[in-house]
Amino acid sequence: MTDGINHHREGLTTSHHDWSMLQVGKLLENQPIVIIDANSSVEDASEVLLKKGVSSAPIYDSARKMFVGMFDYSDLMTYILLVLKKMEVPLEDQTMEIRDLIQKTNRSQNVPVKLVSDLSGNDPFCTVLAETKLGGVVNDFGTGIHRVAVMDSEGNMIGVLTQSLTLDYLMRHLSEFPQLQPLMQKGLQQLGLTGVKVLSVTGETQVLEALIIMSTNEVSSLAVVNDQGVLLGNISMTDVQHIMKDLRTSWLWLSCFQFVSKVRMTRGVETGEDQYPVLDVNAKSTFGYTLSKLQATKVHRLWIINDTNHVVGVVSLTDVFKVLSGYIDS
Repeated sequence: MTDGINHHREGLTTSHHDWSMLQVGKLLENQPIVIIDANSSVEDASEVLLKKGVSSAPIYDSARKMFVGMFDYSDLMTYILLVLKKMEVPLEDQTMEIRDLIQKTNRSQNVPVKLVSDLSGNDPFCTVLAETKLGGVVNDFGTGIHRVAVMDSEGNMIGVLTQSLTLDYLMRHLSEFPQLQPLMQKGLQQLGLTGVKVLSVTGETQVLEALIIMSTNEVSSLAVVNDQGVLLGNISMTDVQHIMKDLRTSWLWLSCFQFVSKVRMTRGVETGEDQYPVLDVNAKSTFGYTLSKLQATKVHRLWIINDTNHVVGVVSLTDVFKVLSGYIDS
């Protein structure tokens, strides 16, 4: 994608920039940092995520004076399945921390969050320097990494850059990045984002069973469909927050349809929202429209439907960054 022009050289008299050459620290200015104490209970740590409206947070061990991992809803889901004995960790894979965790849950003791951080193994604690170019992080996001902790030159954390924050920044400053404009007009089919196998459950599937399916298949969300395959809604590991709030563990035994209905009702009561965001786009939608909808709804994926409302694919933030990484000039 080169034509002899140095696309990385930013003009001194123009507001147009090469987005891939931005320093990641610039995207985190004025971002409040949410940090969880390593000795907090899992329940208290979950409450921090819920109150702060974040899906993950770094864990800091004050005794060791270091960050020891991240805690997110994927870890929480894995923890719940371990507590309910719905999954097992093979003996050869058990670390000292996991053995300690299993012993404490067996004795109904409080479990410190440091034992649960990075438990799912899906999104380990990664750090980059504030001067790191955005293009490099976008490449990482395209491989399935969902966030990186950004550190200054003295080893202090200045924030956590997530896929969602990066997408929001790019969309808000899109007019400054003319090299992305042609990409925004391309269709999802043209970019190869349709025709992907979609994991789904019916509305009658028990929530606990849906969590097991997500954990087994290492996915963070499932489409909820009716018997004809028409999209009814969505259940994701982030929804575990509604189960942990006030310890509504009975919700685990609801059907997915009942659960989605209760989540919508709870969201409406707590936020005053009349509608639950529609989590789909049409197979004929453009990439730009899809990104705008991801930004507006603040979700991590959108289901792709055809004209009969049947699910024919899914586009996740990881898919978005995989596409974007292919448009970084070498």
